[in-house]
Amino acid sequence: MGLIFRESIVDNGVVGVWKTTEDDAFFENSMDFYTEELEELTLLKARKRSEWLSSRYLLHLLSDRDIRGACLKDEYGKPYLKNSEYHISVSHSDDYTAVIGSPVVCGIDIQKIVSKIGRIARRFISDEEWEYIPEADALLYYHVLWGAKEAMYKCYGKKSLIFKENILVKPFNFCSEGFFLEGKVIKDNYNENYTLFCRQIDQLVLVYALQNT
Repeated sequence: MGLIFRESIVDNGVVGVWKTTEDDAFFENSMDFYTEELEELTLLKARKRSEWLSSRYLLHLLSDRDIRGACLKDEYGKPYLKNSEYHISVSHSDDYTAVIGSPVVCGIDIQKIVSKIGRIARRFISDEEWEYIPEADALLYYHVLWGAKEAMYKCYGKKSLIFKENILVKPFNFCSEGFFLEGKVIKDNYNENYTLFCRQIDQLVLVYALQNT
């Protein structure tokens, strides 16, 4: 199906969402790969391979460049563009791929809206956050909170965070057309604040985070 959403963000950043209906051959024939990428790709099978291919294709598409850069992973598994000052992040849900590229440290999450998230909500939502969740829109708030925390987790990039304790989201009012919210990550001597943006796209909740400078 292709690109269903693209948006320019602050500091010359960009966000995009791709719905994959193509097979792997479409992406493989549309890109040249670097040796380091092929080493990673050969280890992936089935869905993980398709997700890898769609995210690299979308990153290149959004860059508006003729030659794509190598997309690699650091020691913690965080993706980065080799020899680039841009930070990147990727996310997948169902057949959808979301990516963000920005000069600022960033993270992104996309989730298809599903009722089963309610079963695990207590695991990632703090007592303070529960206080501002409206009962009528609880399902949407669960997805926003998960997405916001996942996006900030990716910004942090070093794993070992407890969503309920180390990643916090300030009160917000949900608006399907889009809204800003604030959050922070606290762990040991690490204390960073983030500005996030969320919007609903059909039955998807998209959230991205930018580290405050």
